[in-house]
Amino acid sequence: MGRGSSIACQLVVGYHGGRDGHAGIATGMDSRVGVKETMPGWNLGSGDSPHSVSAQHIQSIDADAEPALFIAPSIPCPDIVHPRLFALKASCSQNASSVRLLPASPSSVTSPLAFGHSQACPSQQEANTTIAHSDLKQRERAQRFANLPAAYHAGFTAFDRSIIDEPIEDLVEGVQSGAVSARAVLQTYGKVALNAQEKTNCVTELLLPEAEKWADEEVNLKGPLAGIPVSLKDSIQVKGFDTSVGYTRYTGKPATEDGGLVKLLKDAGTVDWNFSSRHCGAIPYAKTALPITLLSFESSNPLWGVCRNPHVHDYSPGGSSGGEGALIALGGRIGVGSDVAGSVRVPAAWSGIYSLRCSTGRWPKAGVSTSMAGQEGVPSVFSPMARTLGDLTYFTRSIIQMQPWKYDTTVHPISWRDDEENDAKTKKLRIGVMKSDGVVPPAPAIARAIDTTRAALAAAGHTLVDITPPPTATPLIGLNLASQLLNSDGCQTFNSHMRTGETSDPGADKLTRYANMCRPFRYLYYLYVRYIKRDKVWAYLMKDFGLKTSTQLWKLVAQREAYRATWHNWWNAKEQSYDFILCPVNATPALPHGAMRDGFSSCGYTFLFNMLDYSAGVVPVGHVDRTKDALVTSDGRPAKKNSYKRILKELGADNTVSRGAWKYYDADAMHGLPTAVQIVGGRWHEERVLGYMEVVERALGEFKTPNGDVYPSASERWTKCCLTRGTRGVVSLPWPDFELARS
Repeated sequence: MGRGSSIACQLVVGYHGGRDGHAGIATGMDSRVGVKETMPGWNLGSGDSPHSVSAQHIQSIDADAEPALFIAPSIPCPDIVHPRLFALKASCSQNASSVRLLPASPSSVTSPLAFGHSQACPSQQEANTTIAHSDLKQRERAQRFANLPAAYHAGFTAFDRSIIDEPIEDLVEGVQSGAVSARAVLQTYGKVALNAQEKTNCVTELLLPEAEKWADEEVNLKGPLAGIPVSLKDSIQVKGFDTSVGYTRYTGKPATEDGGLVKLLKDAGTVDWNFSSRHCGAIPYAKTALPITLLSFESSNPLWGVCRNPHVHDYSPGGSSGGEGALIALGGRIGVGSDVAGSVRVPAAWSGIYSLRCSTGRWPKAGVSTSMAGQEGVPSVFSPMARTLGDLTYFTRSIIQMQPWKYDTTVHPISWRDDEENDAKTKKLRIGVMKSDGVVPPAPAIARAIDTTRAALAAAGHTLVDITPPPTATPLIGLNLASQLLNSDGCQTFNSHMRTGETSDPGADKLTRYANMCRPFRYLYYLYVRYIKRDKVWAYLMKDFGLKTSTQLWKLVAQREAYRATWHNWWNAKEQSYDFILCPVNATPALPHGAMRDGFSSCGYTFLFNMLDYSAGVVPVGHVDRTKDALVTSDGRPAKKNSYKRILKELGADNTVSRGAWKYYDADAMHGLPTAVQIVGGRWHEERVLGYMEVVERALGEFKTPNGDVYPSASERWTKCCLTRGTRGVVSLPWPDFELARS
């Protein structure tokens, strides 16, 4: 395509009826059209009379404005990110410095504007296959959002706010009694998805308007989740939609039927099990972002783009279930993610929501795709995520009471045990505290969250004891063993799904390079790290990392079982006998985009409990404070740039894993990001862990700081991101001044 060529693109834009409509920006356009967002320095106009548009032209749409026309691209040129953008950036090999809106052709049904630019753009035939598939899927997604009925694009009403704030247990009662319709609830959460997508790019496949039909015809509106919209990680199979898992290779291949998990969620009784008439009635409404490879605490891929943190957009929402974290934090209610090294817990901690990592066999996983099918060294589990603890508990209980083992052969027939949940939340507890795993010490903001929670639990009358893990099964030994088990194929499987030229996650890319070092070079690298760099931790982790034979893998599995037995015996010994372990979810709050190139190995606080297969939950505690959580040296002075290395040396943790995480710790830039703690119970102790989480929540709610401040209640701790915005993301509630001594 030559220079000066004009590319036609149907752009249907505008809001009618807003009080702040910006008149006269584009000649010939209705003066009532309001501009929501444009790109600074672009030229918008009609015919030969372009009008310069700068940042001053950006207008806010009136919440009550009625959306009339929306984006509907007709060719793969625009790089569409937000479905409500007025102007779109041209996807070209060169900068599009001059962009015009030209009169539409008379044949256009909706009288759209045409889109053109004067810069050279590569032809579609010459485009890389990966880029072509990415363009196609992103255009399809934008058009699905754009084509939603006008009601989905309207502002949030008082009714919407009441639905968003309603616990799902109460909402179910409303649907079952007829006080509210499932369609109305779905429409509210469709607005939530649209709003969250604009802010964070968290949705991959929008399941609307098909979900409206499911609400009318397929789901059981008398079930325990009657009419409740549920979001799903992109790897979960839904009939009629791709299950791409972030790989372009799997686009254009929609599933021919729902996976077992989705069937359970929306089952309306079409399957007669003879032994159960109880059906769920939930309505899937969106599939959400994840990283390519699924092995990252980022959630970005070449197919769908970068998913942003709902609180501070320059940071990751976590991974690999980061899209779930972002959507739920921005007003979603419940969702399902997966976890092989922390993938539902880290997004919960980094996005400020709740999650439960179930032990293998407690939560269904039939009908899903993965980047590492057949990997059983550290099995992946699917697990629930929610905006409130009450919803998380109700959701988990409802699914297990549905007898999921009748839908999925991987689920153990363990019924819900109310007595264990009640016992856990009504007695005085003995709690083990693991503030550090001995590999990566917690950064100041995370240390403060642990100290705050510890003080609150002690004030509530519980006993807390610092733990020392068994010397033959330390967290470092566990990290080494789990890493070798997970990547025993030499990282071949998750790379096998990529097309030539497809970009991998930077952390997974490093894992691949390390795993494929030839044996002599690996040994030389080990000697260099161990004796020249004097990094015993990284040398230990790298020495045997890589492709394993069947014999070697079997030996690793035997070591895993011995490791599990050691922890089991240690935990249940009389001198321990902890009800649960309190520890960080991750050593740092959310890391910035791209940080996985250095921080990919900082996963020990969650990965350990995947290998042990323990049930573990996440409870939000607070937010990073630029003053209280700033790095300081041992003499109390503010740390300068790169002083983290000196601090890590003082802490005896100067290793590659710690440096990779602490390198990005900046309390000022991280101000407002969530902090959280992890509650770890025994294997198949989901009921107890949820009960313990309620104990922690209640203790924090009743806790008074030394200066008399009261910790915010659970309802106050939800920052209403979907309704309130600040210049850096979410406007958070103020937090009490916790002045606790750090151990």
